[in-house]
Amino acid sequence: MREQTVAMYCVLDDLLRFTRPAGTLPPASGRRLTDAQVLTTALVAARFFGGNLVVAKRYMEQHWRQNRLDKSGFTRRLHALTDTLLALFALVGDVLKHLHTEARYVLDSFPVAVCHNTRIPRCKLLTGKAYHGRCASKRSWFYGRKVQVVATSDGIPIEFYIHARAESEQTGRRGLALDLPAGSGLYTDAGYTDYLAEDLFNEASGSQQHSARRQNSKRPQQPAQSFLIQYFRKSIETCFSQLTARFPKQIHAVTAAGFALKIALFIFVHVLTQVGL
Repeated sequence: MREQTVAMYCVLDDLLRFTRPAGTLPPASGRRLTDAQVLTTALVAARFFGGNLVVAKRYMEQHWRQNRLDKSGFTRRLHALTDTLLALFALVGDVLKHLHTEARYVLDSFPVAVCHNTRIPRCKLLTGKAYHGRCASKRSWFYGRKVQVVATSDGIPIEFYIHARAESEQTGRRGLALDLPAGSGLYTDAGYTDYLAEDLFNEASGSQQHSARRQNSKRPQQPAQSFLIQYFRKSIETCFSQLTARFPKQIHAVTAAGFALKIALFIFVHVLTQVGL
């Protein structure tokens, strides 16, 4: 645990220094914690304490002599760094794309429930029918969000996008940058079938999208191509199983932004773990 904490802090501190050249750093006067310390504490919470920020903050104060900061002050600092966290994840994703010489990627989504169906009328974290949808793989309805993930063929996420559950796969796909190296292959299931979007992606990116087809498809896949799609999609199913295993039974959050932030922290921690940190 100590080694992983040190490694995460060093990586975050180096990335922040890389993305913030000298002279552009925010003033540190009056701040008890640096940005690297705040983000490290949040990642420690996601990795070892089920996303509990209070326990992680107490651990960092007791074992690492980190300056004390009240809960509300720490939460405000963390939310102010949301864009920074996402930028750092994008930077790590770009590095992984460069190292992934196989150039095969998989796109899929998984649901994250906020509450059980019986508690929907009392849920104040999210409101509206946009968050109520059905999970076909589990054959159940739930209330919450959906996470679109692009992962390497090894099952390491490099891009993600969080949106309302009721939105379709094609709508969620538009929230992804899909900035893949030219000549890459992107494998998806039949839910992402959109011939116009596929043609635009293939032409603009220089890559090729391979989607599983339904029986009545106008563009059926060859048997060999269908086998490859199913083969590479197994990696992202394993990725989702490992990722959701890090989630607590219920992700505690007070606001919708905080709920999405904790999901992002779990994904970031999973990536760091997969690369050996």
